Amino acid sequence: MSQHLMNTYSKLPVTFVKGQGVWLYDEEGNKYLDALSGVAVNGLGHAHPKLIDVLNRQVSRLIHVSNIYHIAEQEKLADKLCDISGMDRVFFCNSGCEANEAAIKLARLYGHNKGIGNPEIIVMDKAFHGRTLATLSATGNRKTQAGFEPLVSGFVRVPFDDLEAIRQVASHNSNVVAVLVEPVQGEGGINIPHDAINYLQGLRQLCDENKWLLMLDEVQSGIGRTGHWFSFQHANITPDVMSLAKGLGSGVPIGACVARGVASEIFTYGKHGSTFGGNPLASAAGLATLNIIEEEGLVRHADQLGDYICKKLTAKLNGANGIVSIRHAGLMIGIELDRPCADIVKLALVEKLLINVTAEKVIRLLPPLIMNEDEATILVDVLASLILNFLSQ
Repeated sequence: MSQHLMNTYSKLPVTFVKGQGVWLYDEEGNKYLDALSGVAVNGLGHAHPKLIDVLNRQVSRLIHVSNIYHIAEQEKLADKLCDISGMDRVFFCNSGCEANEAAIKLARLYGHNKGIGNPEIIVMDKAFHGRTLATLSATGNRKTQAGFEPLVSGFVRVPFDDLEAIRQVASHNSNVVAVLVEPVQGEGGINIPHDAINYLQGLRQLCDENKWLLMLDEVQSGIGRTGHWFSFQHANITPDVMSLAKGLGSGVPIGACVARGVASEIFTYGKHGSTFGGNPLASAAGLATLNIIEEEGLVRHADQLGDYICKKLTAKLNGANGIVSIRHAGLMIGIELDRPCADIVKLALVEKLLINVTAEKVIRLLPPLIMNEDEATILVDVLASLILNFLSQ
């Protein structure tokens, strides 16, 4: 263990050296079922042969050139993203927080172009948008923000899944220019609006009425994870701005701020940039990821497998005291308990299962999109046993 890394993570006592499909292997050759996907990153699992082939060919040809030149791979990926999303233009960066940072800058510039001197963005309680100063300020978690004050101003916070609260802001605040929201809150505890379709459609209507930008953070929920390419497609709407990352590159760092209509024209020469954003390697990874998901029917599979896992979990945990709810949107799955349960992550590691706990009481599952029913059954059997044993203590 190196003493030269900053102490920013509480690391579990395991080092992985290789992966294959939904399985990871440690230094001793032990095999672990990966139900976290690097926190929604490895949608194609590990060592997908089609992805490896694309990356090997790209690395041997060209890894990086500056964005002051045309990049063919970047342009192909932008075309593909706009084709499957119905959006118009893309700015590429390296991560989810950078994609959200771009969205925030875009919204502010939109406001200033309208003559609003202090543009503000409506954000949600329990949201998570990243750890840069601006995205940290937009995040709705005081524990995450503590110690980094003064935070960036320009954000108006309302409860998640509350259209009336947004209407109240609209009635008295003329500085608002945008709403930034996760269709499904990931870090916040797999929080899903009680009527997700109505909520997203209501947000779209409110933004249209007030000439605000609707900006959706799909960093965790995008790229097929909820059973559509993007969560907003469940509601048959289109946002003005969408942020992507995580599953887009299957482990190769890439983020994207995708926009349409007026929002797609706001950034002009010199207004924003990124040294590494959309370089040939990252763009090749992104395009290969989308093509493989499409070829293998993994978007529909995510919807079906999410239902399968949750039905199996519900049956096994039926009647257990301490289960608050089991909820999911495709393969974003949360099992909320009535008590803090961080210890269950270490207990699962002993059983060679990789999971996560977020919001203190929510067991979070983000399995690879390629997981099959047999592997999902193993996941359910091991996890249900762990939960029941934990609750009985």
